[in-house]
Amino acid sequence: MRPMRLSLSSRLFGVVLLGLPLGSAASAVAAPLAPVSAAGVAPSRAQERLNQRVFDRVWDEVRRGYYDPSLHGVDWRAARTQFRPQAMAAPDERALYRVLNAMLDLLDDGHAAASPPAAVRRQEMQFARRAVMGMTLMRGQTPDDWTVERIRHGSPAEEAGIQLGWALKTVDGRPWGPDVEAFDGRPVHLVLTDEAGQRRETTLTPRIMDAVQPFVADTSRPGVLVLRVEQFDKGLGPWMGSALEGLPPDVDVVLDLRGNPGGRLWEAESVLTCFLPRNQAWATRTGRTGRAVVLRAAGDCGDRRDPLANPVAVLVDQGSRSAAELTPAALQEARRGIVVGERTGGSVLIAQETNLPDGGRLTLSRADFVTAGGTRLEKRGVTPDIAAPRTVAQRRAGDDPTLEAAIAALRSQDRAGAADRPGPL
Repeated sequence: MRPMRLSLSSRLFGVVLLGLPLGSAASAVAAPLAPVSAAGVAPSRAQERLNQRVFDRVWDEVRRGYYDPSLHGVDWRAARTQFRPQAMAAPDERALYRVLNAMLDLLDDGHAAASPPAAVRRQEMQFARRAVMGMTLMRGQTPDDWTVERIRHGSPAEEAGIQLGWALKTVDGRPWGPDVEAFDGRPVHLVLTDEAGQRRETTLTPRIMDAVQPFVADTSRPGVLVLRVEQFDKGLGPWMGSALEGLPPDVDVVLDLRGNPGGRLWEAESVLTCFLPRNQAWATRTGRTGRAVVLRAAGDCGDRRDPLANPVAVLVDQGSRSAAELTPAALQEARRGIVVGERTGGSVLIAQETNLPDGGRLTLSRADFVTAGGTRLEKRGVTPDIAAPRTVAQRRAGDDPTLEAAIAALRSQDRAGAADRPGPL
């Protein structure tokens, strides 16, 4: 069992990493996956035995550990009868994990997902130096529907002319899936379609690139500190405390959580500790037993003892999930920050990850969640105070109306605050 997390994924890695940290814009909650057949290819005896172990582990973890003991009314024994033979007959990793996720889809829970070993390896290496194509993909309405969400600067994908919004159809003649891996120096042939439906073909060669930083502080705009957080990963709280240390009171702070899929619950508490009074309640989680636990701003914000007083805005979009929804919701509810952008994904149940026998991983909701004010964000999301969406065309051109709207709102707030302060006698 892995540490308590706010779920990072939605249905079989709604966002797939090909050289960038997790990120997305469109909703990753897809229509239920259809079970797949073995298409006449029989698995080896060793594969069949491994399939059985993986399936039984997933089925049993749901039965014993899912946060809702009624399993949302699903007949879990009937699910086992239906899907276990399909899992046993799966000839390879891709077929097995499609069956597993077809079964998990019965829960109607975007957090319940089985990630194949290749996807787990990619996640573990996402902030390491490694071979990449340089794309981030978002899954659409079917298991084979993937759209280019981000392009890494200086990557093979950028050099090949691949554009945001294009759909990736095949890699070396095979539909893309989370089990596909990139290797340094090994060319791959990609077939994509652009926004007009025109077929685009290219061959690129993945290469090793330095890690993308999970947290970045941008001071390029006068009077504004932009803190870009790719996900709520280990060390975020102390890093943020350090970035805020000694910040002049006339500098506005923008937290950019767009495309952030969530991460560690402790880091969410730590971020909030940087901005809210220590020990202030911000949420309640309730597990399978019905026991409620109040979450408080008592994390690790480095050496800071008092919360930051500077004006704060939080940027969100449809790809902001879990901790990247809870954080803006808590700041918004406490009237401590302005939320700018698009409604978030509404995927906030608290999950844990379980390693599977083949190296895959099960993500499963272990607790429900409501804000301190009693609002349940699951399947609802956070509504921004200021709606400021960003189109694909604007992103291609490097324009950022969401950030500009946040800066304008903070400056308006600064002017209003200055007007309310008494002048010199």
